[in-house]
Amino acid sequence: MRVPAGLLLLTSLLAALPSVQAAPPAPAASHPILGIWKLSLPDLGCSETYRFRGDGTTLVTSAEEVSESEYRIPDKPSAKGFYKLEDRIVKDNGKKDCSGEIMKVGTRATNFVRFHPSGALFLMCSDETMQACIGPFERIEGEEA
Repeated sequence: MRVPAGLLLLTSLLAALPSVQAAPPAPAASHPILGIWKLSLPDLGCSETYRFRGDGTTLVTSAEEVSESEYRIPDKPSAKGFYKLEDRIVKDNGKKDCSGEIMKVGTRATNFVRFHPSGALFLMCSDETMQACIGPFERIEGEEA
């Protein structure tokens, strides 16, 4: 069976187009994660800054590292009070973070975020318990995300 030349050309053109990834779903405009957060690591003499943007992306600085990621987070917490945060690194400058590690593009992480009632602090945990958490992350007021 012979394929019409027009169909063959169209198929070739479509195959040559760069693949377009869908943008991450944006969190609700009132989501408590939005904004700039600082994690101080006094034992390492370092801090990390996380900018959770309204378009579902983050910008993270940690020592010499600068990375960007896409994240997903539900609008409401679970019955246990945690938000499931899924994150995938999409850009990284290849430099070391506060712990001396170099993050790789494509790395995925799932954590569980628990906000303080004030909205000014959160903990990031490995599951929906308070057994293995880092933090507190402190909201930085007066700066744009």
